[in-house]
Amino acid sequence: MIILVYKLECYHHLIISLCVFALAYRYYGLFIATRVLELDENRETLAESLNDMHDFHPTNKFVLFGHHFTAIAGAGPLIGPVLAAQFGYLPGLIWILIGAVVAGAVHDMVVLFASTRYDGKSLSLIASELIGKRAGLIASLSILFILMLTLAGLSLAVVKALYMSPVNTFTVLATIPIALLMGIYLYRFRPDDILGASLIGLVLLLIIILAGPFLSQIPIISTYLTLGEIPLRVMIPVYGFIAAALPVWLLLCPRNYLSTFLKIGTIVVLAIGVFIIYPEIQMPAVTEYFDGGGPVIPGSAIPFLFITIACGALSGFHSTIGTGTTPKMIANERDIYFVGYGAMLMEGFVAIMALIVACSLIPADYFAINVAPAVYSTLGMIPVQLPELESLIGESLTGRTGGAVALAVGMASIFARIPYFEGLLSYWYHFAIMFEAVFVLTAVDTGTRVGRYLLQELFGQVIPKFHDRKWIPGVIITGFVFTFAWGYLLYTGEISTIWPLFGMSNQLLAATGLIIGTTLLIKMGKRKYMWITAIPGLAMIPITFYAGYLNILNYLTIPRSADPFVKDN
Repeated sequence: MIILVYKLECYHHLIISLCVFALAYRYYGLFIATRVLELDENRETLAESLNDMHDFHPTNKFVLFGHHFTAIAGAGPLIGPVLAAQFGYLPGLIWILIGAVVAGAVHDMVVLFASTRYDGKSLSLIASELIGKRAGLIASLSILFILMLTLAGLSLAVVKALYMSPVNTFTVLATIPIALLMGIYLYRFRPDDILGASLIGLVLLLIIILAGPFLSQIPIISTYLTLGEIPLRVMIPVYGFIAAALPVWLLLCPRNYLSTFLKIGTIVVLAIGVFIIYPEIQMPAVTEYFDGGGPVIPGSAIPFLFITIACGALSGFHSTIGTGTTPKMIANERDIYFVGYGAMLMEGFVAIMALIVACSLIPADYFAINVAPAVYSTLGMIPVQLPELESLIGESLTGRTGGAVALAVGMASIFARIPYFEGLLSYWYHFAIMFEAVFVLTAVDTGTRVGRYLLQELFGQVIPKFHDRKWIPGVIITGFVFTFAWGYLLYTGEISTIWPLFGMSNQLLAATGLIIGTTLLIKMGKRKYMWITAIPGLAMIPITFYAGYLNILNYLTIPRSADPFVKDN
């Protein structure tokens, strides 16, 4: 495969990726679902037996796919491949294809299955039953810590996307009342009318996207939605708390389902654009920074590639969703295959698209955006198209580290070359920034709800009343405590302190989920299939520890101005 993809163009990589994911879903995923897990469509699910119309609620598999996909697909599949493009397009392409198929999708399906068979319990409580109470307690505390880091890091990406941008803020906020309308329509007036709710949401979303740039110029809207960082760092946790406390059918699930249209629709149009304009891959297959010394990621591709491209190939954050909200809404056990394995492959495809977009930028422009100016001046490069892009977009793009701006520039460059889309580079750039914000925010609200579940489980070991998820004081207390914890990190922290910790802990959590899945297979009498989860789980442990060790050394020795995660100016 390495020889096959070495000298191909963007659309060839796209075709190969689609074929790999389709074959993996049809054969490997189905093999695990039927032969290993033996999913039973006649088995009563938790959503049916414990239906409380709040957390447990049978949900259409397509709506649930949308909820699950938007919850797991945060900044990782977008930002990680962009940063990893420093090593060239080939290392990232291979890791995403292999990792998503044999590690990430397997991890997601197995932990989702485990939670549905263990009364919707979190990964830590499943570990308590399979391994021991001490292991469960350690897992609970670790997951809470990782989840707080994750939500703070993801929210910082939203802050950067909405900062001083009334059009982006207006569009993102408008998705909330649309989602409420969809939830009320679908679960109060026309139950199970998925098509009707989808049309309502899609039409209103298109109106908001098209009219947003004009509506946001209305003086009163422009005045109140031109927000600085401090208000945004407060508003996002408040939204997370509200979304975590309301019934899942009212806001969280329909908003995530609504966001699916924007997320998948944008990625599909982007893929079509690749086939139409045939952008060239400007980045070499393997760059001189593969063995280290890179200005974006201060380390070698092995092992940093595996913690940089996280969610697009393998992510422990997914286990918090797969043992949090999603298992409580499975209407048919067979849906675990479609939702668990399928959604991860879709995220892998998103990561492939992000990698293609990043690698379609001229390397000198790519590094000019993703590297601090002081460091870029030492690389001996001169921007090629960047000055023209800055003029057309109307913003300074130089030194906008972190990956989000580079992705938006790459997406806008492709969109603006599609027939009938020309001449709108500035519009597509801001659309891409808004797209990234929506992409990330759905992981924030779902992650907050999962954190509430975890705290209720922990508090319930001391005060049993907290185990009752219908107990409103318990919901409010745990929701507030957890939201305040990650909100404080968001308010006081920066990407430079949060994201590196997330990258390492996220992959260790993924390894933990795979090892717990291995234990489950052994308990089920499926010892001969334990390699499915054991091999990727055991492989990630030394890789992640080694990356963590090198990351600490690099962080202690590089100047802050060279830190690739320093906050954008």
